Amino acid sequence: MTESGDNGLGGIDVVVLAGGLGTRIRSVLGDIPKVLAPINGRPFLDHLLDHLAALGAGRVVLSLGVGADQVRAHLDGRDLPLQVLAVAEPAPLGTGGALRHVMPRLVGDPVMVMNGDTWLEADFAQFLAEHRRSGRAVSLLCVAVAEVSRYGRVEIAADGQVTRFAEKDPTLAGPGWINGGAALLSRPALDRLAAETGPSLERDFLAQLPPGWIFGWRAEGAAFIDIGTPESLAEAGNVLPHDAIAAKGKTPG
Repeated sequence: MTESGDNGLGGIDVVVLAGGLGTRIRSVLGDIPKVLAPINGRPFLDHLLDHLAALGAGRVVLSLGVGADQVRAHLDGRDLPLQVLAVAEPAPLGTGGALRHVMPRLVGDPVMVMNGDTWLEADFAQFLAEHRRSGRAVSLLCVAVAEVSRYGRVEIAADGQVTRFAEKDPTLAGPGWINGGAALLSRPALDRLAAETGPSLERDFLAQLPPGWIFGWRAEGAAFIDIGTPESLAEAGNVLPHDAIAAKGKTPG
């Protein structure tokens, strides 16, 4: 299941939320921003930009916070695989606030928003096509995991409607579908977010949307890893490319 840049993300803007503190892996990275974590000899960001370029993203808007100067210094003067706009928060805003802050820079409809510590290999062309077919304001790329307690479960009806977000809970054990860290937002969703003030994109916005607003796309067979813990950061070396060109698919961000 591979997709070329010509028929993947179709040139849309991709917002990469990379302003988090990275407290869970500070013992490994020290003061290095999480998005610059070295994996297979290259910063995670370099892998991600190659990946998004191969998927056909038109432009990446990096939403930065802690370590923004380090990320900008890393990007400065580099031959990047696609256009990158780095925007720093004036203060910690949360994921929802960060997206609101960069919203005036975004063009096109829809845009994709993804976590800056997430690697996803799924059929993004189908994800985009199903989002448009569904007519929903938001589509979540959902992945199946063997243990949902670390992430929180997404409950999806037979027609694809997201019916519930279950919070992270150590007692919530077992397999299930989770938010894979990538979402497509059409203009009605962006307009609604712009009018709100909650800091969390997940808890204050997505989980509060009226029934029928969110389509949950089940990314069957997707490869998914986040690098938010020392264990998953170490495991990422087995998933991400070892060469200078990121994988072009099975395909986020």
